[in-house]
This record gives sequence, C-alpha cells and structure tokens, in this order.
Amino acid sequence: MPLDNDALNHLAEHFGIATEFWDWKGRHTQISESAVVTILGALGIDASTPETAAAAVDEIRIRRWRRALPACVVMEQGQVRTIDVHVPGGSPAGVSVRTEDGRLIPLGQTVNDEADRDIEGVWTGEASFVLPADLPLGYHRLVLFNEGREQESSLIVTPIFVGFPRSLGDRRVWGYATQLYSVRSSRSWGVGDLIDLTDLSTWARTQTYADYILVNPLHAAQPVAPMEPSPYLPSSRTYVNPLYLRPEAIPEFAGVDDSTRDRIERLRSKLWDDLAGAVQIKRNEAMAAKLEALEILYQVGLPPARQMAFEGFLRREGRSLRDFAVWSALYEVHGPDWRQWPEALRRPTSPEVAEFAREHADRVRFFEWLQWNCDHQVSLAQQAAKDAGMALGLIQDLAVGVSGAGADTWRLADVFAQGVTVGAPPDQFNQSGQDWGQPPWRPDRLADLAYAPFRELVAGVLRHAGGVRIDHIIGLFRLWWVPAGGSPQDGAYVRYDHEALIGILALEAYRAGALVIGEDLGTVEPWVRDYLSRRGLLGTSVLWFENLPDGSPLPAENWREYCMASVTTHDLPPTTGYLAGDHVRLRHDLGLLTETLEEELAHNEEEQRRLLTHLHDLGLIVPEEGVDEVESTVLGMHRFLLRTPARVLNVALTDAVGDRLTQNQPGTIDEYPNWRVPLSGPDGEPMLLEDVYCSERAMRLSAVMNGFQTVPAPWGPR
Repeated sequence: MPLDNDALNHLAEHFGIATEFWDWKGRHTQISESAVVTILGALGIDASTPETAAAAVDEIRIRRWRRALPACVVMEQGQVRTIDVHVPGGSPAGVSVRTEDGRLIPLGQTVNDEADRDIEGVWTGEASFVLPADLPLGYHRLVLFNEGREQESSLIVTPIFVGFPRSLGDRRVWGYATQLYSVRSSRSWGVGDLIDLTDLSTWARTQTYADYILVNPLHAAQPVAPMEPSPYLPSSRTYVNPLYLRPEAIPEFAGVDDSTRDRIERLRSKLWDDLAGAVQIKRNEAMAAKLEALEILYQVGLPPARQMAFEGFLRREGRSLRDFAVWSALYEVHGPDWRQWPEALRRPTSPEVAEFAREHADRVRFFEWLQWNCDHQVSLAQQAAKDAGMALGLIQDLAVGVSGAGADTWRLADVFAQGVTVGAPPDQFNQSGQDWGQPPWRPDRLADLAYAPFRELVAGVLRHAGGVRIDHIIGLFRLWWVPAGGSPQDGAYVRYDHEALIGILALEAYRAGALVIGEDLGTVEPWVRDYLSRRGLLGTSVLWFENLPDGSPLPAENWREYCMASVTTHDLPPTTGYLAGDHVRLRHDLGLLTETLEEELAHNEEEQRRLLTHLHDLGLIVPEEGVDEVESTVLGMHRFLLRTPARVLNVALTDAVGDRLTQNQPGTIDEYPNWRVPLSGPDGEPMLLEDVYCSERAMRLSAVMNGFQTVPAPWGPR
C-alpha cells in the first residue's frame, strides 16, 4: 500500500525502501511515513517536509544525466546488457571494455531516441551501447571516448552458476559445525584457537571421515579487553581476531631461548590456574595473557625470509590493513568507541591520524604483525584439513554486519548509514523483533565504490577456505533497518542490488573453487530461494523448520538438493536441549514470549510429536544397546537427513558429543551468557578437545552419517 505523499513514494521506490511487508504470520503490515523519512535521512536525503522531498525527487531525476558512465555495471556472463552514457549534446562517443588482462573490446552502439536535455546549463545527450554475451569473467573497466577525453567506470562480469567445486564431483559431503572459542584443548589459552581447529579437522577427517568444519565467524573483535563476546558483532569482518592465535605456533617461538620460553609458559599456566572452575569462556582474561605472550614474540624479530614474507603481506593488504592497525592503536589510547574520540581522529585520512601513526609506528606494526600471523594460522588450519583428506576443509562464516563503534565503520564511515541499525521484524522465535545494533551498508555508496568493500571482504574470507557460509544471506537482498531510538517494530526493509552482490560472491567463489552456503532461514520471499538456486548457491534447511503448510514434516524426498541440511543451528539449543523444551523455557524466563509458557510448550510438544511420529513411522529411531532414548532420537533425526537429496549435510559438534547447553539466545545480550558457553558433555561438565577424541557418542553419530552398519572404536590415548 503506497504512502499518502507521492514524493515519499517515489523516493522510497528509488532507494529500495519497502512501504509494506507480510510478517511471519502472513499479516499485511504498513510501514509508517516517519520510518521512511528516517531511513531516507540515513541515506543522506532530506524528506522531512513536502518541499524537501519534492526537491530530492527532482535531484534524483537529473542525477544520472550528470554521470558520463554508470558508476558500476554488474552482469552475468552469457547475457546481453545495454548501458547509457551521457556526453555533450551532438558530440560523438565510443565505448570499449578494457579487460583485466589489458585487452580493449569496442562496444556496438544501439538506438536511443532520448532527446537532449539542458542539465544545469549544459545540453547533454544520451547514447546507448551493448555489452555482448561473450565478455570474459572478471573485474573490467568501461572506457568512454568523447572529444579527445577518456572516462572510466567499473564493469564486473560474473558466473551464471557456481554450484559445487569440481573436486566434489557428484558426491555428497558431511561435516561438523562448531563455535571455535568453545572447543578448548589442554594446550590452548582458555579459548579454542586456530591450532585447536587444525587438530579438530584432523580428528574429524581421519577418525570420522568428515569433509569439512564450519566455524563461527573469525572476524576481529576489540584489540584489547573488554571484548565483545558475539562473533556476529565484530569490529571488522575483513580481519581475524588475534584471540584465536596460538603463540607457540608462531615460527619464532621455536628459536627463543629457554628464559623466554619459560616466561610464555608461565603466562599460559597462570591463566589456566585463574580460570579453574570457571563455567563460562573468559575472553578478556585469555586475551590479556595471550597479548602479553605475543608482544614477547614480536620483540624477538624476524629472520630475513620471514621479514620478506611479512613485507609482502603488508603490500598485498595495503591501506586497509594499515587503517585497521592504526584504529587498533588509537583504540588503546582513546577508548572503545571512535565516535567519542577527539574530532580530528574520527577520520583515517586526517593529518592528526597520520601524526599519531608516526608517533606510534611500532605499535601499529605490532597489530599488522598480529594479522599476518592470523592469516598464517588460518592457512595452516585449511592446509591441515586438506592434507588429512577433507574435500572442502574449512568453511568460514561471514557475519551480516559490524559494530558501529568498530574498525570497519571508522575506516569506511561514509559507506555505512547513520542513525539506523540492522535487525529483524517480529518472528516465531523472537516475537518482539530484533535490533542487532549494527549499522547497515548504504546500497548507493556500495555501487559508487564498485562494491570494492564487499569484494575485499569476500576475497579475504575465501583466501584460506573451501567454502563460505553467509549469515542471513537475505541481507544481500534486503535488510530490516531500525531507526535509532525506535523498536524493531518501527523498522522497514531496504533492498540491495542482489544481482551485484550475489554476482560478486559467485565470481569470488568460482575463482577460489569454493562452496557458498546461504543462511536463508526466517521470513524469506519465496523467489529469493529460487534465485539462489539458479545461481548455484546453497540454502540452509533445518529439520525443525522444514514443514508443510499444515505443520507436518516435509517428506525427505521434497527437501532441496542445493542446501546444507542439519538438525539444529547455533541459534537453537543442541538437539537434546531442544527435545527437552529448553528453548521455550529460556525465552519465557527472559520475557521474549508473547504467548503464555503453557501455550508455547504445548505448541512445541505438538511440533515434536509430529516429527518424531514421522521418524518412527519411517523406522529411523532404532533402540540400541547402551544408547538411551534421547540419543537414539538424535541419531534417528540425523538418519533422516541421509534420506534427503541435500548434497551437504551438517552435524553440530554439540550434538555429536551430547552437549545440551545453548550457545546463543537471539534477542539477548547479557541476560544469557551468549557465545560464552564452553563445549560440554551430556553431564553438563565442560570438555576439552582431547575428550572429543574419545567420545563414543561422536563415533556413533559419525557412523550414522557415513552409513556404517557398525560403530568404529574412537581413537584415544593409548
């Protein structure tokens, strides 16, 4: 339903602001005029009065005529596309494509009957040129030749279809999903790290024949304590959290003298003593101890070949890494929120920031050194997984956004919308809606920059991975923008150029030979899943959510082939907890239900009855000697996944070891210890990675996933 103000309607349509939507119960909802005005303000458009809104419409109508070339054109290979260029009226024009390898491909001109226009005193004409279907994949340049001058813009040609890496052939794969910080070993520093990931991958492949490990986002948090616990609210998605470094795995550690080695070991031992009895992950304490050890190793220096490698890394990363490291050093001096720093330090290009960087050059270099070592240890994890025989290895998770106080919003402030945050409208699992506290990217600024920030982000994540999971992939189509100070119900959807974003994602995945999995749960327009399937990107199917309109389970044969199929997700309890109704009682205790506890429990019990009856009827829940009823049910649920056509199957590591504790309760921050729960056994006691190696439950579940008739004995200390 349109708004009453025609100018606002025009602006909303131009900037992709939806003025209505249908909620999770199928109810039609009208967006308020004030929400549209606020969101337009976040895009730099003053529509606060009818006069300013009308002026903004006039400006938009002539804006494209001021551009000689469109800022960025993204097209699928094999398609034909027409572009319009603008030149002084009556003057001849020619357009060519300059490809990545330097070739110049002239474009043919086509008919354009648009009359010349007076644009701010200059008569301007429009001409149209055809981009042919046989252009090569890649990042190219459009070149306009007019009156002896050349002007350029970006052209990105993307694959029509990504699909599965060639190395997989037609076979199905399965693997584990885990929250890395929760998987601690006896040699880590109180938090699961990249060497633990390396060892977990080796166990997963050699003992259970898994083909990948899907981990939580490894994105950078704060450089020093206190640290944000959520891996989905990072300070930067481009760089890695040094919390995941293992100091002893840095090559220079091997050459230190005994005194230095002892200092580092004492730091780790003291940390474990301090953490004794802790029931939650203690990031702040772990980071403080680890940073002290890393600073010791940094002072050791680098041998010549390592120094050359470090300098090569700095050249490759360029200004982005430099700015991130400067932000980290500024953070230590001026505090956690750059928006509260002295005015002169709020822009990375200011003279004052340059002076600070010179005065703190060694500290800036230290933060660059940390990222170099992070990159190295992520690479080690992926290489170890592949060496062990995994088809994919590491699948990295890409969070939907970043903290408004973080490094990325400081580095790229003009790319982020101000005065709004990203969230979600009310849905079944959070009936008050959600505000994730993250500023969204501006669709218009991304296009102006030829999507360079997104390209950099995706390429970095796929550098050392066999795949990427895109959290809330619907965010590449539309995001729910919440006006600052308002509730999630006051928001509206804002559309993004999904053709461009999905296309770039497809191009980077194609070049990396990687798999792309989109988390497409929640309120999703049906055509979006069709589009993802057409482009060869996998969706996400969770057993609890795959139902027919009447609420009965979707038959296995009707599941998608192009999906990652699982029983649970990190936003739900492990399956044993879900079966017990832990998620319902927890949301009741936290005040997140809009219906009574009794009603929600009854709904949950009915949902479970339908599913479990279906599994029993299929003969999938089989009593086994030494296996209790709950574990038998969990095994039966995973047997069901094997009956679907899904090409990628996923097992939560928590399900494999019998953990019951919820990692994250959406809609809460500190009301529940989100992202601070260690991996635990069926008894609720924290377990180490070495305990996973000996888990008989894990071996039973892996036997199901592999279709084995008998259960291999778990490897353990001998």
